[in-house]
Amino acid sequence: MQTESGIFAALASLSAGMDLLVMLGTDPRKVVLFSLLLCAGVIDYHTQKIPNWLTLSGTSFALIYAAFVPFTPIHGFLWACGGLAVGFILLVPLYVLRVMGAGDVKLMAMIGAFLGVSDTFNAVIASFIVGGVAALFFAVYHRVFGRMISNVKAVTELMLISAATGVKAGSPTQAVQSVGKLPYGVSIGIGTIGYVIATQLGIV
Repeated sequence: MQTESGIFAALASLSAGMDLLVMLGTDPRKVVLFSLLLCAGVIDYHTQKIPNWLTLSGTSFALIYAAFVPFTPIHGFLWACGGLAVGFILLVPLYVLRVMGAGDVKLMAMIGAFLGVSDTFNAVIASFIVGGVAALFFAVYHRVFGRMISNVKAVTELMLISAATGVKAGSPTQAVQSVGKLPYGVSIGIGTIGYVIATQLGIV
């Protein structure tokens, strides 16, 4: 009985893997997105920047592709534009608070154009989770965990003050001490690719 269960589980995993390969082989949208994210991650890791040519060209491709090859019969160009807006709106507050670079915001907006509205929201959540785990390991490894917690507290207070008063909060740079720069484009890439693959495999 256990042997049969193991065989069925192996077949299910094989089928899911084949579905993933078929998706990557037949959906240029995902292939281009993954390629751009890998490129952005490598560049961000080495230079601490995500170039505009990458995000702008990727966004242009995604919008044009959606206009001619819609996600579904009722979700096309406007759905891609909505995803772009979601990616931008969710990350731009962190840019305003100077805890995230403009390139990261543009990268997530580009991802939104590739994924559409609902998947972009989930990709942002996945990226935040990966980014949080990466930041935790980074802080522990460099022995700056306490400083990182103080920074998070300062940024959270600024966000709450801004939300409560409706007034733009000041930059937290004077209230926090640097713990080092983590290339967030890498976390965005890993989170997004992980989410897309997990969705294709039926995990989420």
